[in-house]
Amino acid sequence: MVLALAPLATAAVFLLSPDPDAGRVPGESGPSAPAAARGADDGAAGDGDADEADRETEERIAAMPAGLAAPGKKELALQLVASADNSTLKWRTLYGYIEDLEDGRGYTAGIAGFCTGTHDLLGLVERYTKDHPDNGLARYLPALREVDGSDSLAGLEGFTEAWEAEAEVPAFRTAQERERDERYFAPAVRMAKIDGLGTLGQFVYYDAMLLHGPGKGADSFYGVRAAALKKAETKAAGGDERAYLEAFLDARRAVIREGKRFQRDTSRIDTAQRVFLRNGNLTLSTPLSWEIYGERFHVAG
Repeated sequence: MVLALAPLATAAVFLLSPDPDAGRVPGESGPSAPAAARGADDGAAGDGDADEADRETEERIAAMPAGLAAPGKKELALQLVASADNSTLKWRTLYGYIEDLEDGRGYTAGIAGFCTGTHDLLGLVERYTKDHPDNGLARYLPALREVDGSDSLAGLEGFTEAWEAEAEVPAFRTAQERERDERYFAPAVRMAKIDGLGTLGQFVYYDAMLLHGPGKGADSFYGVRAAALKKAETKAAGGDERAYLEAFLDARRAVIREGKRFQRDTSRIDTAQRVFLRNGNLTLSTPLSWEIYGERFHVAG
């Protein structure tokens, strides 16, 4: 892949792997790993403490403003991502998008850049097939399972045409939206609220989770967050929100510039997210103007 390549679908380009700690993400309320281990030895009492902490966290989140989850703000977020990944604000035109970017992840497809090599496309088709067994992609499930975790396209002859055809089916469009929201959008917004971040911070988290994946490796979302926490405290921990977001964007930019799994262009940070932050637009209010790969975008107020 040519690293200077501009507007390509780059979302969801991480490699998922089983994570024994996936049930407790960094920063959530609830017991630490040692505390959880002690709780297991103590029996049901430990579980009760964890459940109570989880309930308190959910109650606190529920009492917060909708932020990025408000319909208008979510629409803006999806436009921002589409501008960075596909050079368009019209994200609904991307259900049928599919391409081999020759970036080591197989086919990249759909509204969230689901990839055949990074498990999320396989997960999408598996869930969709449970609800709609006779869909046009079901016959590719054996091949999708074989290539998952690799850049191989073996057994996927005709898959691009099948994807494009299935993307005309309303149920498959709904399935893509559900997968995007449940795998990336909702967890990112939830984590941002736990960290005390406003609407801009919630978008920063969403874009990072979509591009880097929800893993804990150094170049995944929680790895980026961990690097930022070494430089600044979250607002929820008593820190300054702007200072923390600057640290998060710095950490994320460093990962992208290393270029291990992504193109190295950092426009989505340098001429979009950091501009919003330095303009003091923590509420991600419109009108909004930004630049990606030298192309200007604007959303009216």
